Amino acid sequence: MQKFLKDWRQDAMGKHQYDSAIFIGDKLLALTNDPNDAFWLAQVHFSTGNYSRALTFLEKHRLIDHSPACRYLAAHCSIKQSKFEDALATLGDKTPAHLLGNSNKSRRKLQHTSGNSRNGVHRKGSGRTERKDKSEEVERENTSEIKYEAAMCYLRGICFAKQNSYDRAKDCYMDAVRIDVQCFEAFDQLMKNCLLSPDEEWAFLESLEFDNITTDSTDGSQEAAQFTKMLYITRLSKYKNPAEFSNAVESLSQHYNLDSNPDLLLSKAELLFTQCRFKQALAITSSVLETDQYNFSFLPLHLACLHELQQTNTLFLLSHRLADLHPEEPATWLAVGVYYLSISQIAEARRYFSKASMMNPHFGPAWIGFAHTFALEGEHDQAISAYGTAARLFQGTHLPQLFLGMQHLQLHNMNLAHEYLTTAHTLCRTDPLLLNELGVVFYHLDHLGEAVHTFLHALTIAKEIDSDPKAWLATRANLGHAYRRQHQWSLALAEFEEVLRQGQRDAHIFCAKGIVLLEMGRCWDAIVALHEALSISPQDPVATDLLARALDENAAEQGWNEDTERTDEALEEAFEVKREEMDRRRERGQRRGKVGVGKAKGARMSEGGEDSMMILSDGEE
Repeated sequence: MQKFLKDWRQDAMGKHQYDSAIFIGDKLLALTNDPNDAFWLAQVHFSTGNYSRALTFLEKHRLIDHSPACRYLAAHCSIKQSKFEDALATLGDKTPAHLLGNSNKSRRKLQHTSGNSRNGVHRKGSGRTERKDKSEEVERENTSEIKYEAAMCYLRGICFAKQNSYDRAKDCYMDAVRIDVQCFEAFDQLMKNCLLSPDEEWAFLESLEFDNITTDSTDGSQEAAQFTKMLYITRLSKYKNPAEFSNAVESLSQHYNLDSNPDLLLSKAELLFTQCRFKQALAITSSVLETDQYNFSFLPLHLACLHELQQTNTLFLLSHRLADLHPEEPATWLAVGVYYLSISQIAEARRYFSKASMMNPHFGPAWIGFAHTFALEGEHDQAISAYGTAARLFQGTHLPQLFLGMQHLQLHNMNLAHEYLTTAHTLCRTDPLLLNELGVVFYHLDHLGEAVHTFLHALTIAKEIDSDPKAWLATRANLGHAYRRQHQWSLALAEFEEVLRQGQRDAHIFCAKGIVLLEMGRCWDAIVALHEALSISPQDPVATDLLARALDENAAEQGWNEDTERTDEALEEAFEVKREEMDRRRERGQRRGKVGVGKAKGARMSEGGEDSMMILSDGEE
């Protein structure tokens, strides 16, 4: 009868007919009164979402102290009900020291012996003797119990994270993976929430004992260990050891046919995004979402690529579809916020980013988007507060530190900006945007040599990652200004001309070019450049002043001022001579008297016309 009921119960579970499984499981428990059957029934209640009933069931049958598995389930029920203090009381707030203190050799031996036994019953001929060292006897636990202890460390981390104790949460997650390297939930929390810096991630990976993974054969165990390590490498930060990442992806794709696996494709897309290759990253995310359109792990990266490429129509359709079908997901409202941000409706974007962060306080993209809305409106204090929260929550990514540095740079707090940007640079050394901002800080601090080096490094990296050159015209212009202040006129002019050649017609660039040309003594070329600036911005006071100066210098260079002075003197002399001549004629006319005048009049009368009439009228006087 017991076998019949167990088979019936298992068949109902396989069909997800939980009511049937509970009905049969209850009868089986009445027959056997076996703690294992009671634990199984509690698991069914948990699977149906009846967390209170499952916990009460465990307490009723006094199963919580029966085994680590029961204690784990009881704590998990409390967590599902947001009773984190009760969960910690069940779990204890400390990791079992003896599990962490085991030597590698004894841990491997322990797992091998556990693999050859079930429920503590050893096979005959196993070579075990009764004379055991006491320390080894204490360390020997069943493999499943070790895994449940690791899982309880993971639950401790969840509780501490919910209580905003992120350092303790990080320690618990790390302990969980150290105890059981196959506790992926804990490893994923470390990576997904960026609790470790890239250097710390790689150091932690190297400290893990993948050799503890066991299979039926030694060769199989080694292969499984290497396979697991490569999978974990693909989850690490893409800002460090890209060669290791590429090797792991290549090996997994070729030897295990995982080239089209969504997790590996997501890792590839993340690497492309960090390299500012947004079109390639979007192509990968779009290909996955075409076949699995509600894979929410892809959505933050997919949305970021759509925003960078200004594909607002796609954002509109995606956000509407998600809002209709999955309003309970934080990523849905992240998509709505990104759409409103892309069309510059900042207040609406802030509202939906806030909603996403309230649904999941550990959702990093929502916090970053929320802070961006304040930055775009010039609310620097609130933006700094929001970025600071993101930096505290996600310690392994450089983006919050970068954005904090940019805010302080806009506020002209150069020392604070330099501090935050330097911190970001220790986390990521291959982000051209970060290097550009760091170069601007050096420029304002009058460290022109370091500024030039940083701008050149940013442009070099942008070229190496095959980024769009137009995306870094501002960096090239900044490099030109740094050269200008170093009085390297030819280099500065080359950078400004390159910016203009690539299509950025900006009045400020033409003004900068005009200044350099003036310093080089090319006044006429400077006048042309400054006229170009005024054609773009007719009221630009800088361009107007510079043009007046260029015109004066050009006139002096051509000698037009001296010629003008000589011409004025010559005219004055000519006028003086003419005046003296007229005065002499007037004096001679007065000495001749009326007779002379009459003769003159008679001589002119014969000519007739208007002149003779005028003369006659004069004579009548």
